Amino acid sequence: MGVKRGRSERTTLVDVASRAGVSAITVSRVLREPEKVSSSLRQRILELIDDMGYVPDQAARALASRHNSTFGVLVPSLTNRAFISFMQGIEERVRDTHFRIQYANTHNSRDEEQRQVKLLMSQNTAGIILAGLEGVEAVNELVRRASCPVVQVVDVGLQTPGVGIAVDHSDAAAAAVRHMIACGYKRIGLVGGSLDERGRRRTDGYSRSMVQAGLYDPNLIHHENATPTTQMGCRLLRRLMRICPDVDAVFCENDDLALGVLFECQRLDKKVPDEFGICGYNDLDFASVTEPPLTTVRIPLFEMGFRAADALVRGVDGRPSEPNTINLGYELIERRTLRRPIGQQ
Repeated sequence: MGVKRGRSERTTLVDVASRAGVSAITVSRVLREPEKVSSSLRQRILELIDDMGYVPDQAARALASRHNSTFGVLVPSLTNRAFISFMQGIEERVRDTHFRIQYANTHNSRDEEQRQVKLLMSQNTAGIILAGLEGVEAVNELVRRASCPVVQVVDVGLQTPGVGIAVDHSDAAAAAVRHMIACGYKRIGLVGGSLDERGRRRTDGYSRSMVQAGLYDPNLIHHENATPTTQMGCRLLRRLMRICPDVDAVFCENDDLALGVLFECQRLDKKVPDEFGICGYNDLDFASVTEPPLTTVRIPLFEMGFRAADALVRGVDGRPSEPNTINLGYELIERRTLRRPIGQQ
């Protein structure tokens, strides 16, 4: 059984090494580069660390290193479910390393984003993942001066310093709306929230496809500048139908909004997809189990997080980075909230 020590008797790395009969370097390697230690020795040392109550002194480690072993991750909203999958990807890549993750919420604020970037840079942070208001020149100037690797989660149309993990949000939205038009819908509305760069580009894609089809009407576009929620989807559909009662489909810039639209259609007894079509965006985990299952645009959120974290790990280790911008693409997932395209019915 381990013995608890007082503050003045804090267990040290040397104590663990002595009990294990190995060098302090070996114990350090177990914590920092576990893959370089045999599994049997690694397990024995980890058990001793747990039994003896050893906690690494991160402040001392930061002083001895060029960084504090922390990856700072800035997201515009910690309540947006799309970012949960993104963060899970980050944590999966970092799990077996010595790095730890520090999240911060920028609340879709440019000033807060800049403040958080400056704060992380002042803390000797090992690397930064920035998934906020992409393309802000003030932030990009900070990134150019950063002494640590920085990865931005961006749109392919934006030029950023450092590595960018990208999706073409405008093209993805345009493809979804073209598909809705091919399914026979004519008065296609748009509902969206969070007027950040991603939202603006999705709106641009929607508008481009509607203009090309001769169907564009600005009265069909409705936003609330807040984090998208199911309740917002309900509200925006009610507003849209008051202004454009002949609307026959909606492209939603987020699956949470699409879920609210679907619920509101059920309350209004509108038959989906025969009377009314719905397309979401992101392909969140609930999209396949709604009734009917939600047609949506799949964005590789988990992979975006994983690749962003991998780029940081590679950058800290001095390994070659990937191309400046990595386009991960998208996929239209056809389920049953839209009719079949004309000619396939």
